[in-house]
Amino acid sequence: MHLQPYRIEIPEEDLQDLKRRLVHTRLPTPLQNASWTEGTDPTYLRNLLNYWADGYDWRQREQWFNSFPHYRAEVDGVTLHFIHAKAASPNAVPLLLMQGWPSSFVQVLDFIPLLTHPARADALHFDVIAVSLPGYAFSELPTEHGMNFARVADLVVKLMVEVLGYERFAARGSDQGALVQQQIGLKYPERLIGLHRSGITPFLNPLPGDLTEEEKTYQQQVAIWAQRETAYARLQAQRPETLLPALTDSPAGLASWILEKFQRWGDTEDLDQHFGRDKLLDTITLHWFAQGGAGSIRLYHEAARDPGLSGRVQVPTAIAMPLRDGITVPAPRRWAERFYDVQQWTVMERGGHFPEWEIPEALAEDIRSFFSHLLSQ
Repeated sequence: MHLQPYRIEIPEEDLQDLKRRLVHTRLPTPLQNASWTEGTDPTYLRNLLNYWADGYDWRQREQWFNSFPHYRAEVDGVTLHFIHAKAASPNAVPLLLMQGWPSSFVQVLDFIPLLTHPARADALHFDVIAVSLPGYAFSELPTEHGMNFARVADLVVKLMVEVLGYERFAARGSDQGALVQQQIGLKYPERLIGLHRSGITPFLNPLPGDLTEEEKTYQQQVAIWAQRETAYARLQAQRPETLLPALTDSPAGLASWILEKFQRWGDTEDLDQHFGRDKLLDTITLHWFAQGGAGSIRLYHEAARDPGLSGRVQVPTAIAMPLRDGITVPAPRRWAERFYDVQQWTVMERGGHFPEWEIPEALAEDIRSFFSHLLSQ
């Protein structure tokens, strides 16, 4: 297992190819008065593409990325990219951070210093290991079947234990990253100090026969939400190769596919003000250089083919439930307790599907509170 520092240096010819494609983008004639109701707002998309071609400075963004300590390690023949940011405290707790689609490590860049260098010197410090899932950013793109959440969990545990030397560690995840960590909790519970995640998986088939009235109402809401919002997931899970040429060959297609989810799932109606135009383009550009996000989409398909272990994670778990996470309606605690040993439950009035990005201070405090309590017992 080989570990080496990594510096992000995209070849100039790749940047020029991206700019050429952006300049020669062919967009459809927009509907009159079109908005986000029909999908990605065509006016917003056109303006963003123009800025991507002539205003966005990748080299400046690359310099910011490289201010963080990046590494790549080969684990069981698969190359994983990660940021390993250490705290000044010798008693820092190792914390595995993982995100999911359509995000990237950009989600946690402003968040990491809140964990490694808290404002209060006596507060719990964390050594942060932010891992890019296979096919994301600078982790290797899988080209064979079998790279599902359980397989990724195996790789990540080996990275943490055998490469980095952490016998036990804390974990914080969202979206696909949280599902990988769920598999870690089921397969390697002895490795985890505890789990912290946001949101909860709304589906279980078949549904239990002992649902509470609150859970029944929740599942009725989930059914409505699923009908309206999950067409993208069904396509990515069932026919990913149909979509991938459009995302791999067209930066406009990739941007449109991704932006709609940030608009639907974030706690905002103004993407630029809420997320920052440059940071949105950071994530889209990282997906572009990772072959149009092929790995992230194929992971949906692999999870559908083999979802991995099922059952209740017995590791102490904290769940933050942002009320404005547009990926699903807020779940009741009883539903979450079917999947996890929930010991901390926080309803967050603000924030959406990307809380490290949207409400970093509140989330950092929630994480610190949970693990401080666990470690004091």
